[in-house]
Amino acid sequence: MTRPGPTTRRGRIRIEGFDRDVDETTVRASTSERAVRDDDFESTRSRPLAEATPSTDAAGSRSQTAGVWARFRTNRSATLGAVLVLGLALVAVFARPLEVATMGYRITLQPFALAPYDPAAMYVGPPNAGPSLAHPFGTDWAGRDVFSRVLVGGRYSLAIGAIAVALALGIGIPVGAVAGYVGGWVDELLMRLVDALYAFPFLVLAIAVVALLGQGFWNVVAALVVTGWLSYARLLRGEVLSIRDAQYVRASSALGTSTRTILTRHVVPNAIAPVIVQATLNVGTVVLAAAALGFLGLGLPPGTPEWGTMLARGQTALLQGHWHVTVFPGLALFLFVLAINLVGDGVAVALDPRTDDAERRGR
Repeated sequence: MTRPGPTTRRGRIRIEGFDRDVDETTVRASTSERAVRDDDFESTRSRPLAEATPSTDAAGSRSQTAGVWARFRTNRSATLGAVLVLGLALVAVFARPLEVATMGYRITLQPFALAPYDPAAMYVGPPNAGPSLAHPFGTDWAGRDVFSRVLVGGRYSLAIGAIAVALALGIGIPVGAVAGYVGGWVDELLMRLVDALYAFPFLVLAIAVVALLGQGFWNVVAALVVTGWLSYARLLRGEVLSIRDAQYVRASSALGTSTRTILTRHVVPNAIAPVIVQATLNVGTVVLAAAALGFLGLGLPPGTPEWGTMLARGQTALLQGHWHVTVFPGLALFLFVLAINLVGDGVAVALDPRTDDAERRGR
């Protein structure tokens, strides 16, 4: 009885891959590919981590910035607000020449003058004269040109708003980030301080600070900073609490990254968007607060061409029927606050990628 020869068939089951006539070319190719992969792995493992895994943070940041700008640019109302804010800022800068006095010398930084008269020059026209070709916005009780004073007044109001918000962010962001991430008694101490200051109404606290420090540009800024950083600290703390237990934060902490690095590179950049929106909207609020302080006589010194101070000095003229003395400073204040609110709304939409494109175009 003859024994059957070796075969790869066993009943109805066919076993693949055990044929003796395996293609030697395929074997050599697979072996060489495995060797190449092993060499790549060894070379990658021997290189530093920064070289083995190239960073994509810069490219990702650029793409996110481009996306935010694209969403903001397609928002017509936000674009209109940005144009108005930029126009008012340029008019304020070029209203009168900018000069700096140092070491007995005066250096002119900006030689142009859009304002036809010196805002402090008295009796350049008849007192309380109505709008005319020589004085487009008329004159005030001292014969000063209201048009020139409104243009130059933008320097004070816009500068107060920008500087006060920037300084308030410089205080509120670190306080909110540390309170939210560290927690414990640090969080309790900082937040109880915020609650204590929140117990005072915003304007009342600002009036108290100005009354303590006195009138002046930087005193008004200080009063608005003292009352302005609270909202940023509380808002950022809430955002930090929502992301401090995220996977990427825990992974960075497990790798031994310092707390400061985690806050500056991971936590704050991912929690800052609502604070940016709030700060943009607060520029208008701060300008209104500065104008309110000036209207109450607690802002800049009398005679300063600041919009709130001009409104305060024009009360008597308005009661006498000279409407132009208060209408034009009030209109400038209205336009700026409206424009900054449009920009803030556009920033809120642009920083939210989930916003529907159709809704964004219709705004």
